[in-house]
Amino acid sequence: MRRGRLRRGLTRLTGGDPAAFGAVFSALVLAGLASLAAGLILASSTGALERLPGLLMLVPAAIALRGNIFGAMGSRLGTAIHTGTFRLTPRLDSVVGQNAAACLSLSLMLGVALAGLAKAMAVVFNVSPTMSLADFVAVGTVGGLLASAAVLVITLALTSGAVRFGLDLDNVAVPLVSATADVVTLPALVVGAELAGVPVLTPALAWSLAGLAALAGLWAVRTRLEALRRVVKESVPVLTVAGLLDLGAGITMEKRLGTFLAFPVLLVLLPGYLGTAGALGGVLSSRLSTKLHLGLIRPGPVPAAPARGDIATTFALSVPVFAMLGLMAAAGAAVTGRASPGLADLVGVAVIGGLMATMVAVAVAYYGTLAAVRFGLDPDTHGVPMVMSSLDFVGVFTLILTVVWLGVA
Repeated sequence: MRRGRLRRGLTRLTGGDPAAFGAVFSALVLAGLASLAAGLILASSTGALERLPGLLMLVPAAIALRGNIFGAMGSRLGTAIHTGTFRLTPRLDSVVGQNAAACLSLSLMLGVALAGLAKAMAVVFNVSPTMSLADFVAVGTVGGLLASAAVLVITLALTSGAVRFGLDLDNVAVPLVSATADVVTLPALVVGAELAGVPVLTPALAWSLAGLAALAGLWAVRTRLEALRRVVKESVPVLTVAGLLDLGAGITMEKRLGTFLAFPVLLVLLPGYLGTAGALGGVLSSRLSTKLHLGLIRPGPVPAAPARGDIATTFALSVPVFAMLGLMAAAGAAVTGRASPGLADLVGVAVIGGLMATMVAVAVAYYGTLAAVRFGLDPDTHGVPMVMSSLDFVGVFTLILTVVWLGVA
């Protein structure tokens, strides 16, 4: 009887699908390991953060933009696989071709737009001193385009692998794409930072990128490729709002720069912490979106049984994954000689802050996906960006709140 109760309890925790639970957990572990590398890169870039004031503001927005754009692409391709419309082909008029072109166009347009918004928000919120507008555009857009090319290749390879090996892309796309964005975007920003402050070159590059972004936007909204045009039109508003949330997270980090410099291990933890919070919500949103498309669940204020199973799985995954992130960050800091408040405090910060972030992730994922359906929008395009960007802002807030609450700094 005890074994039967234990089995039923484990079944409920895994949402009735142990295989899916294992796939998501494995993806989150791999994403956490990749994010550790991103955290170590960020912790080693303190010199650039001090030399280019305002650069830390761009970090959440730049990382999230890649994760939002290509995570949503993975969600759309996952739905295409489930509905039988997916074909892996380089043709521009195919599902893959139109999604890839839309994502690259969005990367260029939103890279320039977020750079301008970052400078404007720095002025509004009195973040001073900061880089010039041309520096923001050059660093954010060049770094973003370099990262986008790499993340696009990884997303397509992941999709191809999912089809070949029979994996559910909804379970693995968001964690692995967001982790790839973490790892690739940070060094790309460091490369882009080398272009800041160069007389004549930096302003010329910034104006050129702005012009290319305008042309890309004009082409995307006037093209005859319906899916590409729809993705761009629907994505720009939600990604702009998401970018503002990410910049809000960046301002919070910039104003607490002293805390991160005092304990660089928090910079090691940061990418994995934010990525995991967003990935948990993104996976939930992606799974809900597919079930809505297939008619397996109906929109309602109270989650139906299949949705409750997915929510239970999200909470069951959160504790071990955040604890693992704390342990990995502590190990990475010890190996590289980064200052740390101690293992117990670091794991406590990761788990307690992570649980608070997960509660928000579940609410935003469920009701955000339902809101998209209610207004006749594609939940694949809207759900993942809003969840991940909301969690960037909430994640930074819960991380700093937990650090202060536990007396770490």
